[in-house]
Amino acid sequence: MTNQEALATHEDSLRVSILGDRPMESNSTSSNTLRHHISNLKKILWELYIGKPLSYWILILLSGGAMLIAFPASSLLSRLYYSNGGKSKWIISWVAVAGWPLTVFALIPTYFFCNTFPTRLNLKLTLCYAVVAFLSAADNLLYAYAYAYLPASTASLLASSSLIFSALFGYLLVGNRVNASIINSVVMITAALTIIALDSDSDLYGNVSKTQYTMGFIWDILGSALHGLIFALSELLFVKLLGRISFHVVLEQQVMVSLFAFIFTAIGLVVDRSFQGMEEEARNFKGGKSSYCMVLVWGAITFQLGVLGATAVLFLASTMLAGVLNAVRVPLTSIAAVILLSDPMSGFKILSLVVTFWGFCSYIYGSRPPKKDNPATPMDDAATGL
Repeated sequence: MTNQEALATHEDSLRVSILGDRPMESNSTSSNTLRHHISNLKKILWELYIGKPLSYWILILLSGGAMLIAFPASSLLSRLYYSNGGKSKWIISWVAVAGWPLTVFALIPTYFFCNTFPTRLNLKLTLCYAVVAFLSAADNLLYAYAYAYLPASTASLLASSSLIFSALFGYLLVGNRVNASIINSVVMITAALTIIALDSDSDLYGNVSKTQYTMGFIWDILGSALHGLIFALSELLFVKLLGRISFHVVLEQQVMVSLFAFIFTAIGLVVDRSFQGMEEEARNFKGGKSSYCMVLVWGAITFQLGVLGATAVLFLASTMLAGVLNAVRVPLTSIAAVILLSDPMSGFKILSLVVTFWGFCSYIYGSRPPKKDNPATPMDDAATGL
């Protein structure tokens, strides 16, 4: 090799290291790979879309919309009840189950159009429904205390801790798997709760004492723990007693549990004399009796619509989509509370919101059903996660 050739080779090497010709080739390759993945994703989504009738996508859209609108609306209405003069915790817990006939209206058509028959009730199954209903009534009462003392945005963030207890009780009672992603989600959500606890002074209402705020915080966490236990017991009920999971069976369970919970809560409402005091409370309510009735009626309707929407998403699609929508509704509730109810939103609460959403995403990723040789149907995916 001559000196000129050696010099040219050396200059080419310098040009490559300085101008980055080779990395540019690597970047080009990465860009092509990214475009290839995007193209494959578009193809998969298109095949998924054309593989289902238009009615299916309309139902998915309506069910998902019910989750994302009804659940946040129910939370805001609970907070609005207290901010406008309501005082009874029993009334709000009663409202949460007062809309149970809506689920009956959704259940009855399944017997005619899906060629199904009602599940036979026996003493053991009825007692199990009653136990779950009693726990549900207690859970609603705990959340009612939380919304009495906490801003809706804070209460919603704290309620996300139910994922931690769902994973714990699911592992202990049902034997659900726990992996690194689920453990990571538990750590993230716990960190988010700690952030809120450290910043509690920033969203304390003027008419709420520090002790009441602390109790509201505790009631919300206890309610989330009870919610996780109810979820695990419901899954155990399907596995041990019913032996099957289908759309109408889940609706039947929802009807029976809501009915018993309605009865238990109504008894508590009468014993606490909250029922007798509703007329006086309505007179003193901001906006008068009409506003009072509208808050309670729409609170009952939105809660049941949210439950029906979540049930439909779970069986039409998968628990994965239901989990994603459940994660999305937490920031939606917080943002709506800030806009509509003027909830305080500090930097720490925003950080907690981001960490909570991260924890949700990690939980959803870790809850994916294991891959099978044959592609699972949406019903199979739903069954593995309920």
